[in-house]
Amino acid sequence: MNIYGVIILSTILIEFILNLIADLLNLSHLSGELPDEFKTVYDAETYQKSQTYTRVNTQFGFLISSFSLIVILLFWFLGGFNALDNFVRSYSLHPIWTGLIYIGFLMFFRFLISLPFSIYATFVIEERFGFNKTTPATFIKDIIKGLLLSILIGGPLLAGVLAFFQYAGSLAWLYCWIVTTCVALFLQYVAPTWIMPLFNKFTPLEDGDLKESIVSYTQSVKYPLSGVFVMDGSKRSTKSNAFFTGFGRNKRIALFDTLIEKQSIPEMVAILAHEIGHYKKKHILRGTIISILHTGIMFYLLSLFISHEGLFEAFYMDQTSVYAGMLFFGLLYSPIELILSILMHIFSRRNERQADQFAAETTQNPNAMIDALKKLSLHNLSNLRPHPFFIFLNYSHPPVLQRIKNLRNIKLKHT
Repeated sequence: MNIYGVIILSTILIEFILNLIADLLNLSHLSGELPDEFKTVYDAETYQKSQTYTRVNTQFGFLISSFSLIVILLFWFLGGFNALDNFVRSYSLHPIWTGLIYIGFLMFFRFLISLPFSIYATFVIEERFGFNKTTPATFIKDIIKGLLLSILIGGPLLAGVLAFFQYAGSLAWLYCWIVTTCVALFLQYVAPTWIMPLFNKFTPLEDGDLKESIVSYTQSVKYPLSGVFVMDGSKRSTKSNAFFTGFGRNKRIALFDTLIEKQSIPEMVAILAHEIGHYKKKHILRGTIISILHTGIMFYLLSLFISHEGLFEAFYMDQTSVYAGMLFFGLLYSPIELILSILMHIFSRRNERQADQFAAETTQNPNAMIDALKKLSLHNLSNLRPHPFFIFLNYSHPPVLQRIKNLRNIKLKHT
């Protein structure tokens, strides 16, 4: 095994071990004592249920990651990448079509081996804890729609990237960067109106006290209210959430119908204020810029390694190709991705703290946000005491107790 193989194998194993350590620490951190903040929200039975939910999901996640590790190592060291390449090449197709079939087959194989786990998670684990509302028909339709979107959008984009690296020479990475950035921004713009409605129904928030309170708040913070929609989250789960999506005239805030059912009007306004805080604090803009820069750097590095013979030797390949080079570079790039994911989680947790503070200060009611967080934790059976190392690796939001503490420490400026 050459140096490329050593780097890739080491990264795969290190990431697996790090996640295993984080999971074990997280399980050991589960406490039988209910935090004082939640004693008026949880009863003993529900708190125990939340800890069991964390334990079951952690154990199931370990099973999935272990199985995935075994599959990729067996496929690698038994020469699966090369065998598939020789099979696809035997049809003597154009290199672009060969690349699409090669990568498409690997993605479909990955989908097939993950499907049983997805079914079990949805219809056994989520069902056991009272969350699942997904019917088999909805589950199958989601899969079909997802596959069709991958083919219709991902297929042409992948073909374009393959063509650039096949024929465009030294500036191929730049053309790929420009095209993928334009496609990503276009999809982000049209997703609220074209893509997301394929999976969920979005209904404008109806007139009433909640809408009046929201309109009054958005006017107070000078937020151009282009749309607040209710999403039928109950179609798949009893869990609740809210999110900001799109940009320009297509930006909208989506509130799960399950969220509206469980939260009071002041709490709903606080949640919406948090989402608007991300917009006002330019978190979405900065995240988009970082993503664009990251894509450019990744394509540039890809251009340096895509044809390097040592990379192909590490996977026992008989011949080099653009499509296999892209795939192997993705694995070589994984150490950087691991570091970047940790940094992005730190960046995201900072953004969430700022959005919480924005909500508290602009509503002049931090208690509403605190109560909303408590209810979200209760109804989603959140882990109230995650281990710091698990937070460091995996959390895009501060843990709920830390968020509540931060909110209680905010000094409001009364006008």
